[in-house]
Amino acid sequence: MGAVLARATLPGTLAQVRHVAPVRPNAAPDLVRRVYAQVERDFGMLAPPVILHSPAPPVLAACWLALRESLLARGAVARQVKEAVATAVSRGNSCPYCVDVHRATLDALVRRGGAAADPRTSRIEEWARAAARRGEAASHALPVPPDQAAELIAVAVTFQYLNRMVNVFLGDSPLPPGVPVRARKGLMRLFGLLIAPAASRAATPGDSLSLLPDAPLPPDLSWARDVPHVAGAFARAAAAVEVAGRRSVPEPVRDLVTDVLDGWNGEPPGLGRAWVAGAVSVLPDRHRPAGRLALLTALASYQVDEGVVDEFRRAEPDDRTLVELTAWAAMSAARRAGAWAHEARPHVGDRDTATTSSERTAR
Repeated sequence: MGAVLARATLPGTLAQVRHVAPVRPNAAPDLVRRVYAQVERDFGMLAPPVILHSPAPPVLAACWLALRESLLARGAVARQVKEAVATAVSRGNSCPYCVDVHRATLDALVRRGGAAADPRTSRIEEWARAAARRGEAASHALPVPPDQAAELIAVAVTFQYLNRMVNVFLGDSPLPPGVPVRARKGLMRLFGLLIAPAASRAATPGDSLSLLPDAPLPPDLSWARDVPHVAGAFARAAAAVEVAGRRSVPEPVRDLVTDVLDGWNGEPPGLGRAWVAGAVSVLPDRHRPAGRLALLTALASYQVDEGVVDEFRRAEPDDRTLVELTAWAAMSAARRAGAWAHEARPHVGDRDTATTSSERTAR
């Protein structure tokens, strides 16, 4: 079923991606082909937020490892709860595309399961929203025990990353722009029904890890240590994105973004762009387009428009460089948010908050 759906939706999927040309399956190099095969099998379709990374194959694999091992892989936390976290984080990042997709998936899973959503999930959603702000995480403790906390932080970090990439490379909705407003709700419900069968099948943990070489877990990702498939995925993904950043992001730009993130509290910088103009003024002229795009991706991805991308492309015309620069900036911000999320210590007494009874029986 997954392969059939993937083939049926491929033309529309490719057309959704802007600024770069996704690699077509029939022309994919080995790593891209292997990632695509897993995406079709486990996600049910070649999802645009994943394939937009395909001009940079190791970054494509990094994105998939993080998404698969956090959201799709079988673990201690129910998929419905993970989808609720994905939706909450996406809403906080002003990413309407991801909100639509994951809200529809969540609704379909609830309907398919024949039961109402767990009301305790609202507490986890509150944590997901608060954890994106430095200082707020500690006042919104994650209401799950330690063995579940890593899975939920992993989902939050994944969508802190993906929301930024989606805002740059995709539109506001997975539906075509011409769809009438009154038809959107029904079509999103249909989308959820199509994706629900794949979403209902928990993927085998760790199956994606062979796509990238082993790597040490950085200190800021230490929250993942107690869940091996999550730790392996994020260590590999972080290493691949760091290599990409060194290749495609000029060192003065990397230093500037790092310095700005050091003083960032997670709040949006504002409606205008005066802040970014001032920030990049310290860069040599030739690096300012890259600095502008990287800072906007990291701190205000919803402000990235054709002009920002075109200015960068005049100096760096290839798709791979564009994907690698934005991926590095997005991952840098997402890792900061993950460290803040880890400040919310679990409530050990709430051991079963995010675990379904069937999962507890299975364990």
